[in-house]
Amino acid sequence: MEVQVEESWEELRESFRNRRTRSAAWRKSQLRGLLRLLHDKETDIFNAMKDDLGKHPTETYRDEVGILVKSLNLTLTCLDKWMASSKVHVPLVAFPTSGEIVPEPLGVVLIFSSWNFPLGLALDPVIGAIAAGNAVLLKPSELAPACSLFLAKNIPLYLDRKAVKVVEGGATTAEQLLNKKWDKIFFTGSARVGRVIMSAAANHLTPVTLELGGKCPAILDLSSISSSRDRAIDSMKERIKKLYGDKPWENNSMSRIVNQNHFRRLRNLIEDPAVAASIVHGGSMDEENLFIEPTILLDPPLEAEIMTEEIFGPFLPVITVKRIQDSVDFISSRPQPLAIYVFSNDETLRRQVIAETSSGGVTFNDAIIQFACDTLPFGGVGQSGFGKYHGKFSFDAFSHGKSVLRRSLKTEMSFGYPPWTDHKLPFLRAAYNFDYIGIFLLLIGLKRK
Repeated sequence: MEVQVEESWEELRESFRNRRTRSAAWRKSQLRGLLRLLHDKETDIFNAMKDDLGKHPTETYRDEVGILVKSLNLTLTCLDKWMASSKVHVPLVAFPTSGEIVPEPLGVVLIFSSWNFPLGLALDPVIGAIAAGNAVLLKPSELAPACSLFLAKNIPLYLDRKAVKVVEGGATTAEQLLNKKWDKIFFTGSARVGRVIMSAAANHLTPVTLELGGKCPAILDLSSISSSRDRAIDSMKERIKKLYGDKPWENNSMSRIVNQNHFRRLRNLIEDPAVAASIVHGGSMDEENLFIEPTILLDPPLEAEIMTEEIFGPFLPVITVKRIQDSVDFISSRPQPLAIYVFSNDETLRRQVIAETSSGGVTFNDAIIQFACDTLPFGGVGQSGFGKYHGKFSFDAFSHGKSVLRRSLKTEMSFGYPPWTDHKLPFLRAAYNFDYIGIFLLLIGLKRK
């Protein structure tokens, strides 16, 4: 595997050095290749997602394939505009000059993806990296082996294998990759591993984007729906039953836990006696089939692990507060989340959440939908990560905006220093190296004084 990492890295470096990835034609051809892959291999994608996570094809298309198709179509439509330089204003003292910002690719980039959305979280940043003109190495999560194998097998068939590569493997492979110098690292995963990524990147002064997630609180303002806590919980129970039936373990539309380690981790969360006592719905488990019933917990201990760690399972802790202000204070007292969801018609509360909390984003009266909005940046703050992507933000995440200032050589003339720029006025000697306009403006200013 170490040989494969070295060979892949060297070939990617060579591809970027010879400018293979720079042209708009190359970038568009790769993006169209991804579209063809998603279309041609849709059934294989559904099967891989079923093997890894037990996802229903409808859920897979909604959360993974459809999101990627939308992102690819937007990028293909806008790529020429994104690649174009943008003119900027320059001050009068710099006349006659023009200024612009030219986006250029960062180079050879490394992308680590996560297992919970093993296709979308792998290819969405790849879209941005390719659009920006980079050479790319993708390391999918080993915890979703069917999806990892799908990507490793099919990406070379649809994309330029000299400039876009997939390397499979676990922690050892990740360590070998991190020993190499990259021009950008994009990581999706836990804060614990994110610290390792950042530490390794620091050795090479490599910029990073960390998508870390964490706990995403939801505020339910019962006054807006004229309800009580107990009635709200009863409504949740009824909805779960309507969606999954009396025997949700027999319903094929609900995903399973990714593997036994995560299953046991989740089981341990609610085996704490104080946490178990807070269960008001669900809680049944089937380890053989890695299934856990949707579970509602009412006021579990705030110091319990289920309230401090990202869950990645079908557990919904419900915390009761006396005043709506208490919910804002509760969120503000904890690490900054990736997202805050607020269900309320109270405009004062909405403004308060925006003003008094910090998070990657806030969504009112809906959930998750912001992930599909390409015109909004997606990313965390603080312990939920830093950097952003989606749409143009993905292109920018893998680009450097190079400052360019232009002036005609004809406007430049060299002079000897005249007698009056003696040692008593040293700043005039520097000023005399400007063009005529600069000197004129400086002298006008001196005369006025």
